[in-house]
Amino acid sequence: MKKRIKPVTRQIEPADSPIPERYLNLLPAGELDALLAELERPLSSAVRANPLKVQPEAALQRWQAAYGWQVKPVPFCPTGWWVTEAAAPVSSTVEYRMGEYYIQDAASMLPVELFDFDDVEAPLVLDMAASPGGKTTHLVSRTADRGLVIGNDSSAGRITALRLVLAGWGAVNTAVTRFPGESFGMWYADTFDRVLLDAPCSMQGLRSLESHPMRPISDGEHVRLAQRQSALLASALQAVKPGGQVVYSTCTLAPQEDEGVLDDVLRRFDGAVEVEDLHSKLPGLQPALGADGERAFDPAVQRAARLWPHCYGTAGFFAARLRKTGAVQGEKNQPPQRDWAKTGFTRLRGKEENVLLGWFNNRFDFDLAHVLERQCLGLWQRQAQVFAIAEAWLDQFAGLPYQALGLPVGEQTPGGFLISHEWAARFARQFTSGRCTLNADQAAAWLRGQDCMQIPAGDFEHGQIVMVFDEQERCYGRGKVLADRLKNIFPRRLVY
Repeated sequence: MKKRIKPVTRQIEPADSPIPERYLNLLPAGELDALLAELERPLSSAVRANPLKVQPEAALQRWQAAYGWQVKPVPFCPTGWWVTEAAAPVSSTVEYRMGEYYIQDAASMLPVELFDFDDVEAPLVLDMAASPGGKTTHLVSRTADRGLVIGNDSSAGRITALRLVLAGWGAVNTAVTRFPGESFGMWYADTFDRVLLDAPCSMQGLRSLESHPMRPISDGEHVRLAQRQSALLASALQAVKPGGQVVYSTCTLAPQEDEGVLDDVLRRFDGAVEVEDLHSKLPGLQPALGADGERAFDPAVQRAARLWPHCYGTAGFFAARLRKTGAVQGEKNQPPQRDWAKTGFTRLRGKEENVLLGWFNNRFDFDLAHVLERQCLGLWQRQAQVFAIAEAWLDQFAGLPYQALGLPVGEQTPGGFLISHEWAARFARQFTSGRCTLNADQAAAWLRGQDCMQIPAGDFEHGQIVMVFDEQERCYGRGKVLADRLKNIFPRRLVY
């Protein structure tokens, strides 16, 4: 019998007391014991299902049966669960490698859930400080991968992580850019339906984790962070359309960076911005502060939410939803431009497009044309690679320099078209032909990067690309039929 373990995020002991005195003074009366008790408990891993690839509730039942998961729902995220007990770490499954769920602190699931999307069929969405991409994938899920989600990050070193996370999620209607978030407001005023600003912050969430370590923060650092956060939030409010929503969030409980920033923008844009009430989105909401001992905030600030760790069993967090109700004044400027004709992309049309559509239909009985129409995508080729790219990008942002666009569909090779792993992982469950099944031993070897030395049953041609599944219908990506074996073309980065 396998030893059961609890998949938890490793706690790091702070150098000083578990709760700095400045936060004790902000805690609601009578809640200190509850907070201290919560900080003694390990923080369970949380996962968020990918509705682009699975039906979340049905998938959860399969994961529970396969891996012995005991779960508890995240109350503010219908596709999120804490995994309180499991037979193996949640990062070790084939489903995780294939992008069927994302591992994320539960508190970080809150910001995207605060948006309303029911009234916008194909929204334009900006994630202003997106890397590593967890919240960006959540935005893609909430929009059903329609319209366009731009994941922006100003740090060159963080772009690769963002690109890989979006590709692993199977996100198509996306673009990745690298600019200071402060620029979007003056470049694209009144443009986006929704803007998320999960702001760079001091990470004072009272739970010291590997991803968000608690460390001493000086008053000067708080001031500098708050100044940048205010500038970013002002840019977000300028970039969103009138009537559109902005969610502002941080993983800190420092009032200078939370309530203080909201107070600043409300004073700056008096009458043009409304902080919306969150009670319908967040059960048992703990309101934001009315004052921090040094300054009193605009009363509207208290409509934001302060997630103390003991409220939901998370790390500390802060979130607010703002609606733009009037004109927001700010500097305007032209964005940088790159001639789309010089990007190397050429659109597949006519015969070229029909050949590719026919290939998918003949090989996999898959209606690619329907996907392109439903998602408002175009097929574009650069060198040998073919990409599906959102029409919304081409309509409104084609001149903006980018780091990544859309999702690779595959590439033209001397042996024929090779479907990409990313496209296969997103759509293979919709393929009704061109599939093969591995037994348990073969599947385990496949995940170690080994070829299958016995070609599975099926009417396959030499050199044919097939979609690989196991006996539980779990997808294992692509394989290539050779004379004596099924060649493993599972991406090396996913083999372990």
